Amino acid sequence: MIEKTDSVQVFRDPIYGYIHVEYKFIKDLIDTFAFQRLRRIKQLSGVCMVFHCAEHSRFSHSLGVYELANRVIQNRDISKTFSDYEKLLFLTSALLHDIGHGAYSHAFEDTFKTNHEHLGSLIILENKEIRSILDTVGENFAQDCADVLLHKSKYLIIELLLSSQIDIDRLDYLGRDSYFTGAPYGYVDFERIIRLLRISNNSIVFKESGIHAIENYLVARYHMYWQVYYHKTARGYEVILNSIYKRIYDLIVKHYKFSANISLLESFAKDTLDINTYLQIDDQYINSLIIALLQEKDEILKTLAYDFTHRNIWKSIIVNKTNKNLILNIKKNLNPYYYATRSVAQNTYSEKNTYDEDIKIITENKEVITLTKVSPVIKSLQTSGSKEDLRFFYRVSL
Repeated sequence: MIEKTDSVQVFRDPIYGYIHVEYKFIKDLIDTFAFQRLRRIKQLSGVCMVFHCAEHSRFSHSLGVYELANRVIQNRDISKTFSDYEKLLFLTSALLHDIGHGAYSHAFEDTFKTNHEHLGSLIILENKEIRSILDTVGENFAQDCADVLLHKSKYLIIELLLSSQIDIDRLDYLGRDSYFTGAPYGYVDFERIIRLLRISNNSIVFKESGIHAIENYLVARYHMYWQVYYHKTARGYEVILNSIYKRIYDLIVKHYKFSANISLLESFAKDTLDINTYLQIDDQYINSLIIALLQEKDEILKTLAYDFTHRNIWKSIIVNKTNKNLILNIKKNLNPYYYATRSVAQNTYSEKNTYDEDIKIITENKEVITLTKVSPVIKSLQTSGSKEDLRFFYRVSL
């Protein structure tokens, strides 16, 4: 019997009002060092350079995804389909789905060639504090949680609820990021979508009566990516951070003698599976390190640190035939650490014609069909709602 708390404990939350915790082991997981570390990692990395209130953390997002999982298991179809063990597995996987994120999230992964889901699974299995808590639920519980993060398909419905075209991860971050950035595009009727959810033939389907909530969700997702996540200023700021990471990494390889203490990054660069070192690296550590780098003898590193701390955002131009010669000339006159090309792409919705990836609708006649067959709006946006932005970012001297 899994022990419950004496009374349901709550976290106040601007999106859901309250986040509810009734199992002691969930409370214990939240109190671990590894989970509390997520307080010190921004959810949106460099986006706060554009939207100044976007300072919320992976911690609050993870709690939000957990609360949505809590609400999903109140859905009658899910409640009937899931065993008690699967409900606990779903709640835990939702809570820990981002446990492996690094400092400034994806920028860290790009340079050190890591993957937050893989590292998350290692933390679940190898971190003594977390593992000891998960083992109280069941002998294989930690392994099952890790397998959900790695998409092993053992618990397919749980995986789809956490990672698919419509999942509780996206449902939380769209609404949460919209709230904290002040950008209104991300409002999603998550309660309606959860109510529409059904299980059919070991897959997730949605009732046809709620098609408008799904249309709104997809359009909101599209606009949030282009107006917030892919904002050129935020991307320009993260390019600087990538260059800092790259320069540090290259200097480590060259055995450069740093005046700043880079022992954690140096240790992790040697062993990118060292989770004990990894868990000590967060946004606060990186920010302090970059301030210390302002005193380095290496001019490139010092310049990059200056740009990062003084918000000297690099300029950008679209990569096309018209700008080809201009880009070539800029490259000739700049150190390679001072420029980068980045591409992003997003479409409103595309059907993959695969069993797990398409959004499926169940009609009043109990027929399961794909979304575009019942939504002319989304069908038209499959082609017209597709966009790519390839940009060349470069430093301009002050």
